[in-house]
Amino acid sequence: MGRILGIDYGQKRVGIAVSDPLNIFAIPLQTITVDKVTAFLKEYIKEQPIKLFVVGYPKHLNNTPAQNAPRVMAFVTHLKRTFPDIPVVLRDERFTSKMALRAMIDGGMKKKDRRNKANVDKISAVIILQEFLQSKTS
Repeated sequence: MGRILGIDYGQKRVGIAVSDPLNIFAIPLQTITVDKVTAFLKEYIKEQPIKLFVVGYPKHLNNTPAQNAPRVMAFVTHLKRTFPDIPVVLRDERFTSKMALRAMIDGGMKKKDRRNKANVDKISAVIILQEFLQSKTS
């Protein structure tokens, strides 16, 4: 049984989260720069079997694609070509950055650590993946 990888694809950084072996909960994995994401995923998949990618898709409040949507779709196309045996699912990522910031505050993370955008990206990936996992058990 493979794990599920959650991805928050941004302009500069990519937040990555992974499910536990039973695909019940999401765990923050890493934040990496956009130019290194493919190499990271190739190495990670050698170590851990992945059965699905869940990629955050940016939308406006009116449900139209946000500014970063074309970049995300280009990344999804790249994922499908690079890892043809692993399906890709898009997941609405509206408000995940705000939810991530709130989670960091509620969790007692220091202000200095909350300013680190890599932490926000990683936690956003967790939120995207966790919401997907919960939708599958409902």
